[in-house]
Amino acid sequence: MNQLLTLAANAIQFIDSTGQLKHPLPASVNESLLLEFYRTMVLIRQFDKKAVALQRTGQLGTYPSCMGQEAFSTGIGFALKSDDVFVPYYRDQATKYLRGVKLHQILQLWGGDERGNLYEGAAIQDLPDCVPIATQITHAAGIATAMKIRGEHRAVVATCGEGATSRGDFYESINLAGVWHLPLVVVVNNNQWAISVPRRLQTGAETFADKATSAGIKGVQVDGNDVAAVYQATQHALNRARQGKGGTLIEAVTYRLGDHTTADDASRYRSAAELNQAWELEPIKRLQAYLHNNALWNPEKELALQAESKAAVEKAVDTYLGLAPQAPNEMFEYLFEELPYSMHSQKEQFIQKANSMGGQRHGH
Repeated sequence: MNQLLTLAANAIQFIDSTGQLKHPLPASVNESLLLEFYRTMVLIRQFDKKAVALQRTGQLGTYPSCMGQEAFSTGIGFALKSDDVFVPYYRDQATKYLRGVKLHQILQLWGGDERGNLYEGAAIQDLPDCVPIATQITHAAGIATAMKIRGEHRAVVATCGEGATSRGDFYESINLAGVWHLPLVVVVNNNQWAISVPRRLQTGAETFADKATSAGIKGVQVDGNDVAAVYQATQHALNRARQGKGGTLIEAVTYRLGDHTTADDASRYRSAAELNQAWELEPIKRLQAYLHNNALWNPEKELALQAESKAAVEKAVDTYLGLAPQAPNEMFEYLFEELPYSMHSQKEQFIQKANSMGGQRHGH
């Protein structure tokens, strides 16, 4: 277990697994921000557990848990500016929430309703979740190219799991970022498992951050269970990108505490002992320990936060379950610019059948 989560000598880490400072916190991380980090991670942990429960009871479709990876997504979300563009993969619940996506919209999407991608506010320019592996990074490179051509002082963050680094889309994108000096930041969530494939079978490189060398961009490894480290590294990379200094590849070393998705059973390929050890390194417990050690938190505040988070999650669930079903004809209306003639009769037959069945249900 320790070998799996061993950090390189030059990896960025501020708060260790016991909640102690290994290095002084960066100037950009103050006590108020640490508390905001913590509140966000606790909320997303509660949301994640509820989403899994909804799937298990047939009220949500297949869902990808982010349990144990809240620091990864939270650090990125706080580092992004409103005019940056976020290009997520499917395990970025905290970042999306921090970008203005409502919790009920995240449930809506995994309930099979594409209206969950109709973002408002700061997130309106962000891309929707990408389920195909690594293809979103090519899209991010394209957006970064447009920013560079226009001379904009903006940047793009794309996320992926470590399994995506084995795909050609990943290499092509970071290579383009190096050759064209693009304002692109790629953050790899190295959660040790690409479904059932362990990290050791993914690459012969010492770290995933080392892959940046072949592309001619900056490579950084961080402790992905340390939200301060993720935030500082992402913020620094974004500042470089906005200043025209090129792209960065960040590897965040985390651990996936849950199954790959609710369609997976991780107990079939990893040991209980490994999982138990991983729980000792998880991000929420360590930040809570740091806050307690520095008199910034107490049991009363914790109880209040848990109650507040539970109420917010329950409100989101009620909103999601109360949404009217998506109109069945929309799958035809938004797939083609102009519906092919051969599909007109299919559309009418589908609408008639859907109406006779009483519309769609959440999770189906």
